[in-house]
Amino acid sequence: MLKSYFLAARPRTLPAAIVPVWVGCVLAWKFVGGLDWVLALFTLLGALCVQIATNFFNDAIDHEKGADTRERLGPQRATAGGLLSRRAVYGGAFIFLFLACLASVPLIQSRGWVIIAIGLPSLYLTYGYTGGPVPLAYLGLGELFVILFFGMVAVGGTFYVQTGEWLWPAGVVGLQVGLLSAVLIAINNLRDLKEDRESGKKTVAVRLGPGVLQQMAGGFVILAMILSLCGHYYGAGWFFLLSVPWFAVGVTCICGVKASPPGRHYNRYLAGAALQLVLFAVLFTVAVAI
Repeated sequence: MLKSYFLAARPRTLPAAIVPVWVGCVLAWKFVGGLDWVLALFTLLGALCVQIATNFFNDAIDHEKGADTRERLGPQRATAGGLLSRRAVYGGAFIFLFLACLASVPLIQSRGWVIIAIGLPSLYLTYGYTGGPVPLAYLGLGELFVILFFGMVAVGGTFYVQTGEWLWPAGVVGLQVGLLSAVLIAINNLRDLKEDRESGKKTVAVRLGPGVLQQMAGGFVILAMILSLCGHYYGAGWFFLLSVPWFAVGVTCICGVKASPPGRHYNRYLAGAALQLVLFAVLFTVAVAI
């Protein structure tokens, strides 16, 4: 049972929750010279719980809508694979939503209504990403959602929790994190194109074709790299040069996707995109520390 819940939590996706908090804290340290580690811990716990709740809802809802089947090219899903009932997966999602609410209490006490304003839409969209009257992932808005919420809102919110300010560098770095996170979603949607088309899941790849999404994903990586030049203006002048390794990983993944039709081998490119995101955080930390 626990192994099935672990599978439904999709641990390989968790860098998308960890990295925004990580880089937001690093940037805050650069500006204020220190961190409130208690607030950092609760921010991270909240982000992880939101990500896991999203994954649980996604697992159950995609199965309900026929977007996940036993024949899928990606990793096995708990609901579609018969490992957990739909009710059990929904229950797990609500537990993690509750834990996210608990983690937000110290943040609200520290920063007030702004955290509530960020938190309420985030909590709803754990479900609204794939469910509800406007399921973003089913309308081709998945990449935009990730750029905004797992990038700019997550990094900017973390920075605000630590500093009490909204400053433009947090927006720029947040946009970079969001763009690289969106590469993950794009490769995932390219891999699942056939299944999504058959189930009526109108991702960008389904609506506009795989070629368009491939170009978009490549553009995400290039734009994120260009934005590294902004490091010169907020005290991370080496960031552009230090970005070469994660940029190379991203380009390799995009070229691999362009060179071959969707298949299980796309899972390697997904792993590469996750590595790119982690490398971004590591090298950003080095650039800020220099």
